[in-house]
Amino acid sequence: MAKILAIDYGQKRVGFAATDDLQIIASGLTTVHVKDCIAFIEEYLTKNDVECIVIGEAKDLQNNPSESARFIEPFVKHLSRKFPTIKLERVDERFTSKMAFQTMIDSGLKKKARQNKALIDEISATIILQSYLEQKNSF
Repeated sequence: MAKILAIDYGQKRVGFAATDDLQIIASGLTTVHVKDCIAFIEEYLTKNDVECIVIGEAKDLQNNPSESARFIEPFVKHLSRKFPTIKLERVDERFTSKMAFQTMIDSGLKKKARQNKALIDEISATIILQSYLEQKNSF
């Protein structure tokens, strides 16, 4: 089996998470600056067998595309052209940042560590990936 890579795409930073080869465990990888995102993906794909890339889909409470969707959609189109052999999946990312922050609190991180926005993005990508795995395994 190949890995699944998850992306929490933001205007400044992009959080990444990936599964193990058996697609059982979702683990945070890193957060990179948005300008380094494609280079990171290219490098990751040369070192790992990836069958799918999961990207957070920004929606508002009424299930409509949120304000940040206008930044994410061009990125998704670019990914599909750049990596046409890799399946792209979308997962609702509503509340992942809040869930990531709560995860940091629950794990006992001090207030200073919880201000690390890069860590929030990485945890958000992990939550997106975990959500995808749960949806996939429920069928």
